[in-house]
Amino acid sequence: MTRSDQLQTLLAPTVEALGLELLGIEYLPQPGGSLVRLYIDADAKGVAEGKGVGIEECEAVSREVSAQLDVEDPITGNYTLEVSSPGLERPLFTPAHFARFVGESAKVGLKLPQDGRRRFTGRIISVTGETLLFEVEGAGDFEVQHDNIDKAKLAPNWAALGYAPQAPKGAAKPKQPKHNVGKKPSKSE
Repeated sequence: MTRSDQLQTLLAPTVEALGLELLGIEYLPQPGGSLVRLYIDADAKGVAEGKGVGIEECEAVSREVSAQLDVEDPITGNYTLEVSSPGLERPLFTPAHFARFVGESAKVGLKLPQDGRRRFTGRIISVTGETLLFEVEGAGDFEVQHDNIDKAKLAPNWAALGYAPQAPKGAAKPKQPKHNVGKKPSKSE
């Protein structure tokens, strides 16, 4: 069992008691102190009611989890605790998370290379037990076992969300209408 899994088992009941779901934990050991990042979301009831996670929920979880970690002391040495909502690039930790977003695209990093790939972006086609099937552009269907996934997150369609990347440098810019700032309009305006 990894350190992240141990922390998940320890902290999930505390987060659930606050009416939230602990999606997953990233444990990143670093020189001088580890980073413990919790991703939380509204529980099933909250999601059904259209509720999300705000700063107040993150602060409440941070207080409760920090107190629990102080008592249980599962991490040796210094660490930084971060509590976050999943955001648009939601991390995917379990097969159930992938199943929830069938039809969406995900960026996936593998523990061990598979078919010459260590990273890929693909549309989630299906989830059967621990087997995930993706459609990868130019490669067709790509099947991965969940235990070979190191990290995964949703890959939103930024253009569809209205956040398309900027035009490349040197590209023609659309003309902007001129505004006469500080001038009185003439009779013809």
